Amino acid sequence: MKRILVATDKPFAKVAVDGIRLITDKAGYELRLLEKYTDQSDFVKAISDVDAVIIRSDIANREVIEAGKNLRIIVRAGAGYDNIDLAAATEKGVVAMNTPGQNSNAVAELAFGMMVFAARNNFNGTSGSELRGKTLGIHAYGNVGRYVAAIGLGFGMDVYAFDPFVNAEIIEKDGVKPLQSIEELYSTCQYVSLHIPANAQTKKSISHSLLNLMPKGATLVNTARKEVIDEEGLLQMFAERADFKYLSDIEPDCKAEIQEKYTGRFFFTPKKMGAQTSEANINAGIAAAKQIVDYLENGVTTFQVNK
Repeated sequence: MKRILVATDKPFAKVAVDGIRLITDKAGYELRLLEKYTDQSDFVKAISDVDAVIIRSDIANREVIEAGKNLRIIVRAGAGYDNIDLAAATEKGVVAMNTPGQNSNAVAELAFGMMVFAARNNFNGTSGSELRGKTLGIHAYGNVGRYVAAIGLGFGMDVYAFDPFVNAEIIEKDGVKPLQSIEELYSTCQYVSLHIPANAQTKKSISHSLLNLMPKGATLVNTARKEVIDEEGLLQMFAERADFKYLSDIEPDCKAEIQEKYTGRFFFTPKKMGAQTSEANINAGIAAAKQIVDYLENGVTTFQVNK
């Protein structure tokens, strides 16, 4: 019998676990749960004899992966997968996957919630501004970017996108204006919603020189990763541009300085919350279970990220 481990420091909702169990039971697999564990060593022990594991923000490092003697597949229930040591997985012959698209609407709604909050001066009782008629730039037109664009169009915003990996015709079909360079996106848009991954090419790529291209009333919305921001440049932008606001789904390392000096010009969630809805929780968990069964039974590797 194949064994599936769900290792979640932040547990799935019960309905999600029930859905995962239905899928694994139907496949004839044993399902094990490791929830709210307090030490990484608990994860190392629990993975020792399982064939597959589902994680959320849990750290699947080399120690964890090498401890999985029978491990064949690990699935991150969500889009980002920088919490998996891909090199270690590849070396051990373990397939690593994510579940793209399952959390996209939740992340997009959070991005817009933060935009509305900031545009209305954090609801502090003073006159704010409206989003209708403003320019919105989508930096990376993937699953989340598409949802953000759709909401922006619904708000009556003028929506642009830059993504060198997406055909301009696809962007245009959604009613969005494709741009040819990152500089053009930032110089055109008052609001920029950031959806790039954190990798060797993108880390610290959002620099002062890029942000300073933004028009008056500039607001950067980051529901991606904090590592893509050049924080020295971010602080310089705050100091030089009183009109600049930064909204992020993860606290930057320079949070204390921003809080001390720039009241009313930022918002940071207390923890990464983009996928924290009951719907996304359920969708991602069930998708992960389906992908595991599809791989173990049929060899399907559609969402593999360590090819």
